[in-house]
Order: sequence, then structure tokens, then C-alpha cells
Amino acid sequence: MLKRIAMLSVAAMLVATGTASAQKRVEVSVLAGWTFSDGVDGDGILAGNGQIYDTIEPKDSFNWGFGIGFLVGDNAEVGFLYGQQMSTLEVSGTTTTEVGDMNVNTYHGYFAYNFGGPQSPVRPYVLVGLGATNYGSVSFTGFNGAQFDTGSQTQFSTTWGAGVKFAGNSPIGARFGVRWTPTYIKTDQEGWWCDPWWGCYVVGDAQYSNQFEMSGGIMLRF
Repeated sequence: MLKRIAMLSVAAMLVATGTASAQKRVEVSVLAGWTFSDGVDGDGILAGNGQIYDTIEPKDSFNWGFGIGFLVGDNAEVGFLYGQQMSTLEVSGTTTTEVGDMNVNTYHGYFAYNFGGPQSPVRPYVLVGLGATNYGSVSFTGFNGAQFDTGSQTQFSTTWGAGVKFAGNSPIGARFGVRWTPTYIKTDQEGWWCDPWWGCYVVGDAQYSNQFEMSGGIMLRF
């Protein structure tokens, strides 16, 4: 009798262990990749070197980041993503000039949907997030030899992504994905619009700085 009870206890513990291992609910990812960036344009400005500049943007460059996700069901996931693009600020117009080194930092809470079952070895996903993009300060020397600093600026942004995870039931996996992060910068006045019901009002053209990111990395699952 005691032997049978012992065997049943061991079997119960093995079942419990197997169930616990199947319920991995936390995913921590470390990512690296490349970001294609664009900026915004405006009225041309005559600089001290005799060139006219009308566009400012981060240069395409390497990125890295991390994320943590919590599976709140078999397919739903909520989490947080941080990314840093190690870039250079450029101004362009009649010529292109590199101003100085600049980091672009992104902070987004997100909701994701994972396709397939929790044990699937390959799981495509889509995500959408809300948060902010921070453009770090840039220190540079002007054409007249004076020192300048642009200061840091943080703007509201969204992020939209898709990719694929490789894990199955393993505690270590991999993920690869793409993300688009449009960041609101400014609104240019375009003119007036008039209608017979609401009268006349100013209309504007919103400008966004866009980051198109491709990245991949390892994923730890708990």
C-alpha cells in the first residue's frame, strides 16, 4: 500500500511539473537589428556655409533593445518594448551635412496576438503599441566655430509590428520581426477650409518622423 501511494505521489508531481512547464507566461527578449529612418521638412534656411537646408532626420543605423511580454491567454499578450537607435542627426537640402551623434529612444506598451497554440514551435504574431519617442540632445560645432546643443525632445508615438517566434515549449527561443514607429513632430498650416455648416477654419498637414525597424534576438521564457 505504501509503495502504491509513493508511486501515485511521484506520478502526480511529474504531471504537475509537466503542466507548469507548459504554462510559460513571461517572455523576455533581447533584440538587435537595423533601422531605416526619415525626418521632417520645412522652409529652407540659408546656413553659414552658403547652403540651404530644408530637411532634418536621423541617419539609418544599428538598433538594439529589449522587451518583456506577459501571456494573458493562449494567444493574447501585453508587454513593454524599449529600443535605441544609435544614429547621427543629418540636415539636407542643397547638400547633406552630418550634425552630430544622436540616440533615438522608444518606449511603448503594447498588445500582441500570437497565432497558433502555446506549444507551437513557430508562432507568427502582430502587435500594436502606444508610447513615446525621445530624440537625444546633439552637441556640435557651428560653421562659425561656436558650440551648440539641440537639447532633448520627447514626442508621442505609436508602434506597429509583426514577426515570428521560435520556441515550442523550450525555455529559450528566438524571434524576428519588423516594426514601424511613426512619431508626431509638428503640423504645418496648409490654409483655410470653409463649408456652409461649420464656417471657416485652418487646416494643417501633420508631419511624422518614421522608423522602420528590422530586428531579431533571443527570447527567455518562464
